[in-house]
Parts: sequence; C-alpha cells; structure tokens
Amino acid sequence: MKTLSRLLCLAAGLLTTQAPAAELFITVASTTSTEQSGLFQHLLPAFTAVSGIEVRVVAVGTGQALDMGRRGDADVVFVHDRAAEEKFLADGYGVKRFDVMYNDFVLIGPAEDPARAQGGQDITGALRRVAAARAPFVSRGDRSGTHAAELRLWQAAGIDLEATKGPWYKEVGAGMGPALNTAAAMNAYVLADRGTWLSFGNRQSLRVLVEGDRRLFNQYGAMLVNPAKHPHVKREAGQKFIDWLVSPAGQRAIAGYRIGGEQLFFPNANP
Repeated sequence: MKTLSRLLCLAAGLLTTQAPAAELFITVASTTSTEQSGLFQHLLPAFTAVSGIEVRVVAVGTGQALDMGRRGDADVVFVHDRAAEEKFLADGYGVKRFDVMYNDFVLIGPAEDPARAQGGQDITGALRRVAAARAPFVSRGDRSGTHAAELRLWQAAGIDLEATKGPWYKEVGAGMGPALNTAAAMNAYVLADRGTWLSFGNRQSLRVLVEGDRRLFNQYGAMLVNPAKHPHVKREAGQKFIDWLVSPAGQRAIAGYRIGGEQLFFPNANP
C-alpha cells in the first residue's frame, strides 16, 4: 500500500508540474495573407524554439482580427490596415503598435487584359479602365486590410463603387486565396498582396499587370491586446512574441522567407 501511495503521489506531482506547460501558448489574430503566403509556417517554429511558447494563429481579415482583439479573443493582433490599427489603439484596445514588415499590393488580371489596365505604375488609372470596361473584378469584400486598400484605391481613382458596381464587380467575402481562385475561374481582375500571389499555384492565365505605385505599399503592424480591457490576456508571452518579431533575429527570419528566390516580406521594425 505504501508503494502504491508513493506512486499516486508521484503521478499527481507530475500532472501538477506539467499542467502549466500545456498552457504555454498565445493566440494571434492575423491576416489571411500572412497565413496563406506560408510566412507563419516559416516563422513560428523559430520563435517557439527560443521561447517555448506555442503560437496559435487565427487567420481572418484584418477587420475581423481587430474585432477578435476588441472581444479579448486574442492576445496579439498582427494586421495591415494602419488607419484601423490606430483606431484600435485610440479606443484603448491595444497597448502599443509596432511596425514589423511590409510588402506591396499588385493588380492581377488576365493575360489578354480586356480593360487595357496594364501599361505603367498608375493603379488608379488602371482601375478607371477596368470600371469603364465593366471588366470582371473580384473583391475580397471581407473587411480585410486588402479590401480596405482596394476601397481606398477606387476612391482615389474617382470611382463611386456604389453607383458603378454591377454584375462585373463580384464580392466573395473570403480570404486572399479564395479570391484569387475566383479570379482565375472568372478570368477577372483582382487586387492581391504580393506574398499570397507568389505562393499561389492556380494562376491559369492571370499575371501581374500593375505594380510599383507608391499607393500599393502595404505595412504590417503588431499590437498586444490591452490587459486593462481583458485581464486574461497573456501579457508577458504576447509581448515576447512581438519583441521577437521586431528583434534582429525575428527580422532576419522574415527577410529569409522566400519563394522561388523572391522575398515576400521586408522587415522594417523600429523597436
């Protein structure tokens, strides 16, 4: 009986010591572009190896990711819509915003280019030609950072979408991968982040038609969800992840992620 008692005590002790390790994870609400581009599969094992912290990513549009932060359903948000991020901070839902990296948006379209959108770095001129031609255009329509950028670009082009859009303008309400698949099936135009485009396999006749316009710049930022709003937020572990992203090691890891020799994201942290 004494032996059995000792064994039971030992088992209970092991369960007690192992329980906290099972809780050593954070939830990061991020964008479909960081997930579908393969960036997280590249980054997260390196972070976990040095920190012992598991990162569980929920990949949604930026608007939905920020909503998760507002509800306290994430410890960190890692998104790409500067105006929405600043409002998130101003409303007290984030602690501090950190620039992490950037890439750019590109206008994708069919090789035959029926709207004659190709021909320079002027994204607004290209969008005006797409609208004038009523050429098929796929919008994510999901309150993502890419969707917000697309809407800003239509506005900059002087296009009133509510008055202009019709059957030619298709909102899919989905991530970048599904939007690209829809564009490929429809032989349509679509605004995409370059990272997801480079990792996208189902291109069919699609190709990059417009790139290089400064208005296509795409900045990503990370924020710890405010524990003052949601006390269950894992402040220390979440901040460790952000600190690693903006550290020399994290920035090197971001720069080192390539597909076909092309760099997908460019680190620009200023911690």
